[in-house]
This record gives sequence, C-alpha cells and structure tokens, in this order.
Amino acid sequence: MKTESPPATSLQSVSIPADGVRLDGELCIPPNASAIVVFVHGSGSSRHSPRNQYVARILRQAGLATLLFDLLTKQEEAEDEFTRHLRFDIALLTRRLLEVAHWLRQRPGTAALPLAFFGASTGAAAALAAAAHLGEQVSAVVSRGGRPDLAGAALEKVHCPVLLIVGGKDEVVLQLTETALEQLPGVKELRIVAHASHLFEERGALEQVAQLAANWFRSHIPAPTSDGGFL
Repeated sequence: MKTESPPATSLQSVSIPADGVRLDGELCIPPNASAIVVFVHGSGSSRHSPRNQYVARILRQAGLATLLFDLLTKQEEAEDEFTRHLRFDIALLTRRLLEVAHWLRQRPGTAALPLAFFGASTGAAAALAAAAHLGEQVSAVVSRGGRPDLAGAALEKVHCPVLLIVGGKDEVVLQLTETALEQLPGVKELRIVAHASHLFEERGALEQVAQLAANWFRSHIPAPTSDGGFL
C-alpha cells in the first residue's frame, strides 16, 4: 500500500520592514507548528550564527516554527565592525524586534501562532525588553549566555516565563545574570551548564542548551485546542 509522505517543512527567505530599513530573515515552519520562536542574536552575530541555527533545528524537531533574522543591515554591520556601538544599542534592537513581532502578527501562517523569543548576548536584553512591552502576547523567553542586565528597568515588567542559561565558566555574565534574575517578577529559572564558556563551544554544551530551551518552550507555551485556538 502506498503511504503518503509527511508534509514538508516550509522554509522561506524573508525581507522584513522594520525601523525604516529591511531586515533579512529565514522563516521555517514545520507541519502543525505549535508556536513560533524568534531568535534575537548577540553582538557581532547574524541570522547565520551556527549556534542559533543548531538550536533552531532542535526546536523545529520539537514542533516549533523559527524565525532567524538580522538585527542590522549589511551596511550597519560593516559600520558596527569598527564602532561596536549598534550591537549595544538595546533601544534600537528592541524597536526592531517589536516591528518584527508585529510583522509576524500580520502574516498569514504565523498570525495565530503563540510567540516566544530566544535571545543571545545583547539580543537577550532586547528580547526581554520587547517581552515587557508586548505583555501577554509573548508566551516565553529563553536567554543563552545573555546580558539580561542590559534590559534595565524593563526586567520588572516581564511577566512571561523566563529561562536564563549561562555557562559555568562564564563568571562575569553569570554574576550579571544572577542580579537580573532577582528583578524578574514572574516564573523564572537560571540553569548553569557546567564547564561551558560564553559561546558553549565545549563538547555537549550546546546540545544541553537546545534541550533546555525546547523543554522550556514546550512547558510554557499554550497547547492548541481542538478548535484551532490555544489554551
């Protein structure tokens, strides 16, 4: 008997209008996706980050759609290589993330999906600041080696579940993260990956990050109901 192949994952290159520029991205939607996770990369990185690309693949295997996009244009990236100021402009990065979230809400195929953020380095601060602004529109946030402290006063307004993942060897970031954790009012957790440095390059470290993130999103993103809505 002939069996039907499972529906293919939809992978699209997208150009997103935000903050007066266009940001290149990669949108990937597996069949029956239960939510969409927007990746907010760290300082000096891009949508091509091999670490975020790896985590995104694991999340898609868990049934989550993913959007990886560039926070800066190519011209801005070239400028930032010398000045290094745009990557720390949390207000700019947050503003662009908010417009990307709005774009997803207006787009067929993603408009009805619960929204979550996965942030790294300075991108984690932008993810938390955007979550504070969007309130109940964001279901969960995960930070990998992030700088949540750079979100400042916005931390006290983040009410969605937040998971902060830090390498055990990343002592400075760990200290900053512990301080930021105290300011978060909602469901929160700090997970330390032993023997891992800031980029989680050690054997098995990134795999732990990906599994922790997948479990967090599965636990805290609303489950779909039979009528197509969410609990």
